[in-house]
Amino acid sequence: MAARSAPNCHLRLEWVYGYRGHQCRNNLYYTAAKEIVYFVAGVGVVYSPREHRQKFYRGHSDDIISLALHPERVLVATGQVGKEPYICVWDSYTVQTISVLKDIHTHGIACLSFDLDGQRLVSVGLDSKNAICVWDWKKGKMLSMAPGHTDRIFDISWDLYQPNKLVSCGVKHIKFWSLCGNSLTPKRGVFGKAGDLQTILCLACARDELTYSGALSGDVYVWKGVNLIRTIQGAHTAGIFSMNACEEGFATGGRDGCIRLWDLTFKPITVIDLRETDQGYKGELWALAVHPTKPLAMTGSDDRSVRIWSLIDHALIARCNMEEPIRCAAVSTDGIHLALGMKDGSLTVLRVRDMTEVVHIKDRKEAIHELKYSPDGTFLAVGSNDSSVDIYGVVQRYKKVGECVGSLSFITHLDWSSDSRYLQTNDGSGKRLFYRMPSGKEVTNKEEMKGVQWASWTCVSGLEVNGIWPKYSDINDINSVDGNFIGQVLVTADDYGIIKLFRYPCLRKGAKFKKYIGHSAHITNVRWSHDYQWVISIGGADHSVFQWKFIPERKLKDSLHIAPQESLADSNSDESDSDQSDVPELDSEIEQETQITYRRQVYKEDLPQLKEQCREKHRSATSKRRVRAPGQSIRLHFVHGYRGYDCRSNLFYTQIGEIVYHVAAVGVIYNRQQNTQRFYLGHDDDILCLAIHPLKDYVATGQVGRDPSIHIWDTETIKPLSILKGYHQYGVCAVDFSADGKRLASVGIDDSHTIVLWDWKKGEKLSVTRGNKDKIFVVKMNPYMPDKLITAGIKHMKFWRRAGGGLIGRKGYVGPLGKSDTMMCAVYGWTEEMAFSGTSTGDVCIWKDIFLIKTVKAHDGPVFSMHALEKGFVTGGKDGVVALWDDSFERCLKTYAIKRASLAPGSKGLLLEDNPSIRAISLGHGHILVGTKNGEILEVDKSGPITLLVQGHMEGDVWGLATHPHLPICATVSDDKTLRIWDLSPSHCMLAVRKLKKGGRCCCFSPDGKALAVGLNDGSFLIVNADTLEDLVSFHHRKDVISDIRFSPGSGKYLAVASYDSFVDIYNVMSSKRVGICKGATSYITHIDWDLRGKLLQVSTGAKEQLFFEAPRGKKQIIPSLEVEKIVWASWTSVLGSCCEGIWPIIGEVTDVTASCLTSDNVVLATGDDFGFVKLFRYPANGKFGKFKKYVAHSTHVTNVRWIYDDSLLVTVGGPDTSLMVWTYEIEGYREKRPCDSEESDIESEEDGGYDSDVTRENEITYTIRALSTNIRPMFGIKPHLQQKEPTVDERPPVSRALPQPEKLQTNNVGKKKRPIEDLVLELVFGYRGRDCRNNVHYLNDGNDIIYHTASVGILHNVATGSQSFYQEHNDDILCLTVNQHPKFVNVVATGQVATAPSIHIWDAINKQTLSILRCYHSKGVCSVSFSATGKLLLSVGLDQEHTITIWKWQEGAKIASRAGHNQRIFVAEFRPDSDTQFVSVGVKHVRFWTLAGRALLSKKGLLSTIEDARMQTMLAVAFGANNLTFTGTISGDVCVWKDHVLCRVVAKAHSGPVFAMYTTLRDGLIVTGGKERPSKEGGAVKLWDQELRRCRAFRLETGQITDCVRSVCRGKGKILVGTKNAEIIEVGEKNAVCNILVNGHMDGPIWGLATHPSRDFFLSAAEDGTVRLWDIADKKMLNKVNLGHAARTVCYSPEGDMVAIGMKNGEFIILLVTSLKIWGKKRDRRCAIQDIRFSPDSRYLAVGSSENAVDFYDLTLGPTLNRISYCKDIQSFVIQMDFSADNSYLQVSTGSYKRHVYEVPSGKQLMDQAAIDRITWATWTSILGDEVVGIWSRHTEKADVNCACVSHSGISLVTGDDFGMVKLFDFPCPEKFAKHKRFLGHSAHLTNIRFTSGDRHVVSAGGDDCSLFVWKCIHMPH
Repeated sequence: MAARSAPNCHLRLEWVYGYRGHQCRNNLYYTAAKEIVYFVAGVGVVYSPREHRQKFYRGHSDDIISLALHPERVLVATGQVGKEPYICVWDSYTVQTISVLKDIHTHGIACLSFDLDGQRLVSVGLDSKNAICVWDWKKGKMLSMAPGHTDRIFDISWDLYQPNKLVSCGVKHIKFWSLCGNSLTPKRGVFGKAGDLQTILCLACARDELTYSGALSGDVYVWKGVNLIRTIQGAHTAGIFSMNACEEGFATGGRDGCIRLWDLTFKPITVIDLRETDQGYKGELWALAVHPTKPLAMTGSDDRSVRIWSLIDHALIARCNMEEPIRCAAVSTDGIHLALGMKDGSLTVLRVRDMTEVVHIKDRKEAIHELKYSPDGTFLAVGSNDSSVDIYGVVQRYKKVGECVGSLSFITHLDWSSDSRYLQTNDGSGKRLFYRMPSGKEVTNKEEMKGVQWASWTCVSGLEVNGIWPKYSDINDINSVDGNFIGQVLVTADDYGIIKLFRYPCLRKGAKFKKYIGHSAHITNVRWSHDYQWVISIGGADHSVFQWKFIPERKLKDSLHIAPQESLADSNSDESDSDQSDVPELDSEIEQETQITYRRQVYKEDLPQLKEQCREKHRSATSKRRVRAPGQSIRLHFVHGYRGYDCRSNLFYTQIGEIVYHVAAVGVIYNRQQNTQRFYLGHDDDILCLAIHPLKDYVATGQVGRDPSIHIWDTETIKPLSILKGYHQYGVCAVDFSADGKRLASVGIDDSHTIVLWDWKKGEKLSVTRGNKDKIFVVKMNPYMPDKLITAGIKHMKFWRRAGGGLIGRKGYVGPLGKSDTMMCAVYGWTEEMAFSGTSTGDVCIWKDIFLIKTVKAHDGPVFSMHALEKGFVTGGKDGVVALWDDSFERCLKTYAIKRASLAPGSKGLLLEDNPSIRAISLGHGHILVGTKNGEILEVDKSGPITLLVQGHMEGDVWGLATHPHLPICATVSDDKTLRIWDLSPSHCMLAVRKLKKGGRCCCFSPDGKALAVGLNDGSFLIVNADTLEDLVSFHHRKDVISDIRFSPGSGKYLAVASYDSFVDIYNVMSSKRVGICKGATSYITHIDWDLRGKLLQVSTGAKEQLFFEAPRGKKQIIPSLEVEKIVWASWTSVLGSCCEGIWPIIGEVTDVTASCLTSDNVVLATGDDFGFVKLFRYPANGKFGKFKKYVAHSTHVTNVRWIYDDSLLVTVGGPDTSLMVWTYEIEGYREKRPCDSEESDIESEEDGGYDSDVTRENEITYTIRALSTNIRPMFGIKPHLQQKEPTVDERPPVSRALPQPEKLQTNNVGKKKRPIEDLVLELVFGYRGRDCRNNVHYLNDGNDIIYHTASVGILHNVATGSQSFYQEHNDDILCLTVNQHPKFVNVVATGQVATAPSIHIWDAINKQTLSILRCYHSKGVCSVSFSATGKLLLSVGLDQEHTITIWKWQEGAKIASRAGHNQRIFVAEFRPDSDTQFVSVGVKHVRFWTLAGRALLSKKGLLSTIEDARMQTMLAVAFGANNLTFTGTISGDVCVWKDHVLCRVVAKAHSGPVFAMYTTLRDGLIVTGGKERPSKEGGAVKLWDQELRRCRAFRLETGQITDCVRSVCRGKGKILVGTKNAEIIEVGEKNAVCNILVNGHMDGPIWGLATHPSRDFFLSAAEDGTVRLWDIADKKMLNKVNLGHAARTVCYSPEGDMVAIGMKNGEFIILLVTSLKIWGKKRDRRCAIQDIRFSPDSRYLAVGSSENAVDFYDLTLGPTLNRISYCKDIQSFVIQMDFSADNSYLQVSTGSYKRHVYEVPSGKQLMDQAAIDRITWATWTSILGDEVVGIWSRHTEKADVNCACVSHSGISLVTGDDFGMVKLFDFPCPEKFAKHKRFLGHSAHLTNIRFTSGDRHVVSAGGDDCSLFVWKCIHMPH
């Protein structure tokens, strides 16, 4: 029996020999106290060299591999390996945990570093992405996270001279990071020419953006910014592992064993050579022996060294190296010899004194694993992996005297008997064998071994040590054992790094133990020292030697102080309870409760996905127009029930004396004066716990769920204040507020009963930890110290304190005083260290700090509830007694027994039994409030009388429900074996109750209401008197449950009784005989109904059959479904048949509709189902998936529903939630506006939301992500950089005697010295993204500037001068933009972009500084952003599948809340202008009203039902008015007006087309709308309305378009700013309605054609939108535009600039005169698009290249008839670009097959001679092909192309544009592949054309996707 509890002694870690240097670096530091901090295995060590003393930090559960020191040098951060590794920040002085950071990294934490002021910590994980994480470590909160690199990162450091910058380095990389908002953005270090790309091992940051780093080669690399500027060669001869920066300079340490010191400029100072000093271990450490008489330990390792350690001085005293790795050691009995067994099978004996060799023997080939000297010193037994033991004679100079050969496997352990006559061995197969000594003969006779005493016990198998193995495991993971016979303890070491203490002997498997953590993975050996003072253990891989002090039982009492520190390690261990003995059987009630499982097959959270899945299947079924939902509704009126059977302390008085509690999924506030209830209906499943705020106005409730939530709500307004979720699973079983009310603690019912500490107002998790594997019943926060709390539960009492993101727990220490018991309740006392807990045996335990100081007997049976008062306590127990105590539990002042006798007359019901078990107690308002297990709530007056206030059924399912035929009364029957009658009139009480011998499932009143029939679960039924509940008659004909029972209508002559045996029996009530049996059902019967005549029975079965029988015989009838509808039924409770088809939900396969009931006027059918929904349908519900109203209050199953006799009330019962709910019925028309109306139906309305081409285009657009874009032209063939070059015929000799090569390009500034262009700066952008974005033009600076966006740039445009400045930090297209309206954040802009992982940038519009970057999880892109009223929050909507809505604290980069928005596109979401918590989202057939509660988003759908025939349209825009009014613009041109979330009026046809934009003016509340409208006299596309959208004034936009389509509106001072789909931005004056166009752009793209004027700063662009536009760069505006009526493809100026040629998509080309814009000539010789058009330099010829693989030549001197004179033949593919030679005689053509051809002009003959081609001088160069430009093709062009190029007029620079939207600048020519270049971003995907303007002053680039023109200023190199 002794083994059933753990030993009472204890080990304390005293010293660790070792330091982890392998695979780790930078892990040794001096603290402020001049102590040295480092780590070994899983232990942090603080070593004081002055006192030669060690302290240990034991908060890790696995190996520590990284360490960082806080800048103040007291705190230390350490990171560990493991599946769920965590970081601990701890105090090196007290070795206590300060903070735990967890739940982010996996695999392990490779590096750590604190920032300059020590507020933040950065960590790097060992996962595949090497995640980098930045923490606010004090709060335990992650600030930012990013994937670090694809390969290992070795070091990371904060730049101590620049805020928010970090540097990381590792395998072949170095990265420079900047932290902004929540995003870490890396820039890779550029190795360039200064050094080789190689692995960087360590780094140090210095001033002036300098970074020094140590490389694998031993060089030091010096970085400036991200560029390598120099290397210090050969700083070390091999890799540099460590680098340290201080005030005086730097120190580096390398693999070469040297430390070098450097000054601040990295000039060498000195070298310290450590190569001669002590080296560490390599390989594993296995050998351990202790000296028989002295405090010495010997170890030997695979590194071939033997070491002797002094256990008193804690020092290494001798060391010597052997030839071979050592595997085991033993010291002879006299202490003179040390025997060592080697890995190669040899054996060496040394003298201990001077380590000289005595003898060396090699008899074996395999390693020797174990050896021992005999107790009398004569023999040495040596066990090897050859499966044998050799015996050597010590005196005979170790001559072999015997051999034991019984084993079949390697020898693992051996022990001698005390008389040296026997040896026992263990081998690898787990066998235990005995041998006689010294001969080595095996002993097979068990009798012989009976009395043998063993000298030592180190074997792992044998009867005496059975207990060290777990009960049900046969694994062989215990490596070493050593028995201490005197102390009767056994110590074991295993593969998991755990040392355990057992009692010795321990005979039964699965004995209890104490365990100690510290070593990493496996401990190879463990031994007691000679005098049993210490235990020595050695770690295999961690090479460390741990020395533990043994504290025997008798000393434990003096050393109470050791308990706290130790149990820290234990807080992270799983089976920490193992040192408890098996507690006696639990009390039956608690036993029952621990068995309850709260798991559900399907959770409410799964419904949306389930619906989606089922919806796919049922698409076809929903095509029929479904009947509307009923106009009538119900409202929860009263709930009978209280959840006491498995909950506790869930009953309180509020501030104003109402009572708050819970049942099912409802929080109830009960007013006892008026006997009324109010309800909190925010939960959707069972509430399991409830706590009240110290001010008694707020309540927290926790529920069941897959990701269960905790709601904090206000008892006055019944509104949720905050919803917490995300950290628990399955359910929340306990919650508690802190004394200041700011924090909340909660416990989950997942397997480890997670404990979470919250800042509930913010909805933030502060800390989380695993609680315990057994159930926790309570959590209580310390009223004096908000960081401390206690939890109590099964065999569990723990005291926790917060440490950053974790909690550190210490087990309550019972000491010798008591046994650890199950705790049912706990409270804090009158000081911070006093706590009191009630146990399952009826005691109250009194705790001080963590120590149990006293127990007091309080109740018979468990103490379920206690409550602390000002002076004293009150307790309640299973014995049904309430006891009042003084403040120290010395005296019991008074007891109240809960008895029927003491019930006061005002009671609302009856007590079921005396002394019910008490589960909740609360005091207030002069009363004691008591909740019982039986579901009663009682109020005990201090003077004694007891009033019953509320009651419900007890534990067990409630199924039976019947309403009285003419009174407001109902009966219920439940599995709790009671039948109850309830009064439904205002008194709301239970009138009568009767106990039954069995539970029941159904009941029914007779038609006159005098009798009541009850069906029981054993197949019997009774008929009782409805008033007295006394038996009238009973029958027992069936074996299975009676499922339904019904009296026939009228006189009630017959009684039909249905059972699970699949029969319905018909009884004659008068004669009490069975007169008929209905047979023929194939499954159990679920419902029966009579027809009005009492002749026909309708029967429903579990197989979903609907059958009919004739009464009284029970003959089966077949009735066609049409006839069924004509029959008049006395009642309808069936769920089958065509008239109920619509009540089955889409997910009918998953769930059942369990009950239905029809109103007496046959209008409304109420149903209950397995999801806890009560629904109302119109009757008959024909057609699938009828529309309904649904109500949630029950938790899982609604088992029955019934209307009362006059339909004024609906009664429902909730099965397992034991509640009976009463709902009032509200007829249509009579409806007060109430906040809690029902949810709408499952399937969105089928009516389409309307159609408009622009809306469809926006909805269906797929946004190209720039990095993934593919080529815009259908090119084919081999890309230029992959083509093999044919060698030219005459490779010219190196020194050419030939003429010098002519210029490649004719240059026009020959006289001047040419200056290359070194940079391009964006100067102007012509374009605005209006076609598919909206609300993206805003005023800034009082209307002087406007801000908008196109492509990936944000543009600030000055209205007066037209000058622009740009925000260029986005790396892909911007889709949305908003301006912060709060005066504190003036000029703050937020923009969201497209990307796979898009980001939102918040920036200052004036200085373009990025204020924050938010990395989001909206895949695809961000389509809407909006600031809150205070400007601190930002709302974003994603383009992902779910259209996720996210709320951010943008300044901190913290995501506050996020939730799926809608399954179809959301266009806009905006905060109410006066709110930080309320916003509205609109989209495809969608409008939702959202509230932010803490971290949760709650939403309500817009309700249309109040307005006749209103249908949900697609909503496009939103604006706001006072008093919670919201306006939404629709696709049909109407504007809907909403009050709260209910539609209250429609402004019909506010515009004739869709209303795309709305703007709410904050200063006067006026609203601007913009839509799609044809300009007419009275109408206009922009309208200004009053605050309530009643009157308006229309403005016409004078754009000359047939229809105006407005996409954005904004209102400034007297001006309205409008952005249109046609890329115009227009300012409209409010007074005079004058329009001023500020910005022009092409409205559709791509813009293919681009031409620059030969001498002026003008350029032309031609685009898909059918216009050619002329732009002036100097005046920053569009000068003119020509509408061609067809898409234009190309455009070109004549050399003098007097003519313009335009090529069209339809094959036509036009020549215009520039001065008059008159057509000079036009021609159409081709059917396909003209791709390029060119004038020859002498203006004589016009070359026209088309998609028809041809170039046509025209002679312009022949006049405007334009007859083709010739054309180029044999072009393989379509033409892309053409260039004339300077002498007009050649044309080079680049084509779609990546080939360049040269033709003669005008003959069109192809020139084949390469040498001739090389000698041509070209007039222009726009080709992307040719040897001269091979360098422009990059490596990344598998799918994408370079689309355009242009060489500067000076002939030495080249710009290109490609499909990735990049402009690149090269030198010309660039014949080398992958030439160096500079790149410029800004365009979206696909750049279509690019040109230099005259004089190379600017570059103009044209965009494909973005329809924008960018003008870049050229910066020339200085002379």
